[in-house]
Amino acid sequence: MSQGAVPGGSGRAHGRPVPRRRLRLLSLGTTFAVAFAAVTATVTVLVGILSYSAAARLVRVDQLSVFHEVVQDLRDEVRENRMSPLDFSSAAPGHDLVRPARTDVQVLGADGSVFDPGDPGLPVVAADRRVAGAATAGRVVEHADVDVGDDVYRVATVALGDGRGAVQVAQEFSNTEDLLRALQRRTLILMAAVVVGAGLFGWWLARRITRRLVVLTNAAEDVARTRRLGIQVPVAGYDEVGRLGRAFDRMLGRLAQSEEDQRRLVQDAGHELRTPLTSLRTNISLLRRIDELPPGTREELVADLTQEARELTDLVNELVDLAAGQSDTEPPQRVDLADIAEDVAGLARRRTGREIVVGASGDTTTDGRPGMLTRALSNLVENAVKFDRDGRSPIEIRVAGPARPGTVRVEVRDRGPGIADDDLIRVFDRFYRAADARSLPGSGLGLSIVREVALAHGGAPYAFRREGGGTVTGFTVGGGTVGTTGAGAPVEA
Repeated sequence: MSQGAVPGGSGRAHGRPVPRRRLRLLSLGTTFAVAFAAVTATVTVLVGILSYSAAARLVRVDQLSVFHEVVQDLRDEVRENRMSPLDFSSAAPGHDLVRPARTDVQVLGADGSVFDPGDPGLPVVAADRRVAGAATAGRVVEHADVDVGDDVYRVATVALGDGRGAVQVAQEFSNTEDLLRALQRRTLILMAAVVVGAGLFGWWLARRITRRLVVLTNAAEDVARTRRLGIQVPVAGYDEVGRLGRAFDRMLGRLAQSEEDQRRLVQDAGHELRTPLTSLRTNISLLRRIDELPPGTREELVADLTQEARELTDLVNELVDLAAGQSDTEPPQRVDLADIAEDVAGLARRRTGREIVVGASGDTTTDGRPGMLTRALSNLVENAVKFDRDGRSPIEIRVAGPARPGTVRVEVRDRGPGIADDDLIRVFDRFYRAADARSLPGSGLGLSIVREVALAHGGAPYAFRREGGGTVTGFTVGGGTVGTTGAGAPVEA
């Protein structure tokens, strides 16, 4: 047998054996049902034992108290009156002893012999004979658990005094014990029925509770097996399981969207990279004949190579920035967007020589990632400079907040040719370039990076045509969603 073999041929998942039988036995439903039945059985047994013990104790104490009351009444009577065995004979009219249910009375003579037998007859021992000949009235001797035939009695012998005899009072306890034993059997049967019922109810309840969890488990296993993220999770309800199902469904939706975005990014990037790479290959092939080319053509060829390399570098850098923006690890902190605008404006002035002014109003601080926000605002300024290349009016950066609590708006205004109505809704798409902008350098990723940064900060990008000519592009930070009117001011959606 090889080192990695597993006896028994158990299934494997990702190279590890899966004990399917054990997993089935230890399922959540089985565990819940067994736990519910065990708790119910424990509680039922404890309640049954305590209830039976309390009932048995009450019955025994009650029977014993009745017996002691009869004996005490007899003692009081023989102490107060001088009585003979004949006074207690069952044959004598008006005999003085009240016989409760399951009580037997037997009268003894002075010598301890049976003067009037009970029904059934009670045994007489030496202690009873001594009491019969006792001189003190009311002297008593008790015998517990006396067998009389098939029954068990408690017997008390009370002296009449002056050696005149005694009266034996006996109470049957075997019927009480039989009753308690029957109660015990019924209690055990009831306990067993409750335990079985609890187990069945726990099994039904566990299946009802875990049914939706089983659906979630099957969906997760299907995703792991098929790698398809578009599986619909049919989970309803408003409890924790329902919330878990909806959260799982939303998670799958976001993962599917992320996978689709990644696939589209790779496809679009591959498509956009082909153009500069093709141009580079064409120009490189001309380098083999560079000695045959005139000096002017050589300079144009080198300039084209330099420009293509620069554009290819910019495209790769923007692709890296866009991918990094989707999983940025820069920690959020409190930032002032007016300060970021000043820094971006200063850098753009040095690079382009254009006049760039910054205007701020209201509270412009928010929570965000300064690197991402700087990149987004820089893209807006570079985009404005590119399309307003020959403009003489300054490019304006406006920072205003808050339009609503926690929301800050950042926008860049230029006096360039503007954006066509059909292009306004697509300028933030990846690699999208308007028809009149395809001759200009750029990759079509700058504004899409702005969109990603805005969405990552709870905002949204917007663009509209500026009155008097030009374009206004910007984004919100902090939860405000802004739409476009096509030719006007941003409208909060």
